[in-house]
Amino acid sequence: MQAGDLRKLPRRDISLSSMGLGCAQLGGLYQAVGDAEARAIVDAAWDLGVRYFDTAPYYGYTLSERRLGAALRARPRASYVLSTKVGRLMLPDPHVRPGESGWAEPLPFRPHYDYSYDGVKRSHEDSLQRLGMDRVDILYVHDIGRATHGGLHAHYWEQLTRGGGLRALEQLRGEGSVGAIGLGVNEWQAVADAMDACDLDCALLAGRYTLLEQGALEPLLERCAQRGIGIVIGGPFNSGILAGNRKFNYEDAPAHIVSRVDAMAAVCAHAGASLQAAALQFPMAHPAVVSCIPGAQSVAQLRQNAAWFAQPLPAALWDTLAQRGLIDRRAPIPLGT
Repeated sequence: MQAGDLRKLPRRDISLSSMGLGCAQLGGLYQAVGDAEARAIVDAAWDLGVRYFDTAPYYGYTLSERRLGAALRARPRASYVLSTKVGRLMLPDPHVRPGESGWAEPLPFRPHYDYSYDGVKRSHEDSLQRLGMDRVDILYVHDIGRATHGGLHAHYWEQLTRGGGLRALEQLRGEGSVGAIGLGVNEWQAVADAMDACDLDCALLAGRYTLLEQGALEPLLERCAQRGIGIVIGGPFNSGILAGNRKFNYEDAPAHIVSRVDAMAAVCAHAGASLQAAALQFPMAHPAVVSCIPGAQSVAQLRQNAAWFAQPLPAALWDTLAQRGLIDRRAPIPLGT
């Protein structure tokens, strides 16, 4: 499997590269990335065959969208797929400081949640301005869910449903301003709920269907496969624990997670494979999955991700992981060499 292999959204005429580029790091997630390095990352991704790029207003407080748009505008518009998100309006605020919400050098705009009809329409228009483009291919609702909003979840869900946020998305798709609509979330339950409220095309699910976690397998992914809803896998390293940085869900990994990952790494090492390659390739075996979008803070990291994505892995690796209870036995597994 190569980064540039294409997979089509089942219900839309949109094909994504099997490995895309998640662009949170272009906004300086945890670590500052300069303008030149950000451009070099996008250019290197292109050279590797990557043709799907995902961003959001929230990344770097608009910095990622601005950088990605500048890097892609020189390319033929029909030659790549671009997604961004709605749900937060970015309003000017001179009091924004470095390090806020994990962004090393955020721009002076502060996020304000708004999932209403008007909020979705304005967010979409603002993103087009920052990207310098007249359309995006996929528009996701960003970070809706109980884990994100706690006691305010019902309020924001009301904005999205009865308040017209989903209606705005369907309208934008109907008039051709966007090609597909979905959710971009860390909670599979939010996708399952939205499927009952809206005619979704896809979902970007971050961290919830990975080599480490398959809790979304039967409640969500099987249902998506049956209904033709494409899944984009975000956070394939579960915030980094599967890549070696001991972070899980954006925090220090608890001991039981570290122990499980260590056991996975030992199985991979015995099979002559890397844990990172297994993490990138495992979710791609599910028939609902259309793309996996790891981020990169440097060109070297990007190229390493592409190499792991294409690395041949032995079939026995998956069998051993399943036998030892380290992956769900019901989960589809990649074809081994």
